[in-house]
Amino acid sequence: MFRYKLNKSRYLFAVASRNHLRGFSLVELLVVIAIISLLIAILMPALSKTKSIAMRLKCVHNLKQINIAMQLYVDGNDNTYPCTNDPLPPGYWLWMGRGWRGFVEPYLGGNIDANNPSVLYCPRDRISKEQYDSTSYAYSMAFYHTPQQIDDMNDYSDTWSNAQPGVPQRGFSVAHPSAKILIGEWNSNHLPAEGNPGWWSWLGRRNYLFADGHVIYLKAKEIRQANDGWPDANLTLHGIKGIDYQP
Repeated sequence: MFRYKLNKSRYLFAVASRNHLRGFSLVELLVVIAIISLLIAILMPALSKTKSIAMRLKCVHNLKQINIAMQLYVDGNDNTYPCTNDPLPPGYWLWMGRGWRGFVEPYLGGNIDANNPSVLYCPRDRISKEQYDSTSYAYSMAFYHTPQQIDDMNDYSDTWSNAQPGVPQRGFSVAHPSAKILIGEWNSNHLPAEGNPGWWSWLGRRNYLFADGHVIYLKAKEIRQANDGWPDANLTLHGIKGIDYQP
């Protein structure tokens, strides 16, 4: 009987204790929500920055893969870079992504088009997908014209209106492989630039692949002025023998 009473007392005490438990007050709930909101506000910029860096590194990877394909092409074509006479049908110029991509396509493993751009499309590019068949990178026309031809062009419009006969350039003709841009992002995909004017502007920042195979993320202002007055790797002073960037 005593044990029964003791157990009953414990039961009644537990029930009473539960009845006296209280939930969160509205003020406490608001404080918790405020703290969570503050943490999210602190973490979001860091997460966004991390995502941005990851996208830029993906772009770097693209260019390194393109470099492998380009070198395979050069090795298989008597040590010469892609060359043809501009314009190509249906009106592309070789330096444009849609123009030169056909030369490296066999070395990238598959048919390349707007729906399957392979490594020719930067994941941060918001323009090329709609306007340029998902090709984000441009090829310096200094690699298929002589230095004299390049030096004779002094306006950016010469890169798409002043057709010069293509002259194959050889790998050993690159006087400064670590300083001459071979291929680079056309648009400033990783740093917004008003109007995305491509290489014909001192605005923005882009990933560039150099002739020796290394990739650097450079501001347009860090590129040397070309014959047309812009940081234009197409019209580098002295063409393939010239310098676009040197630390």
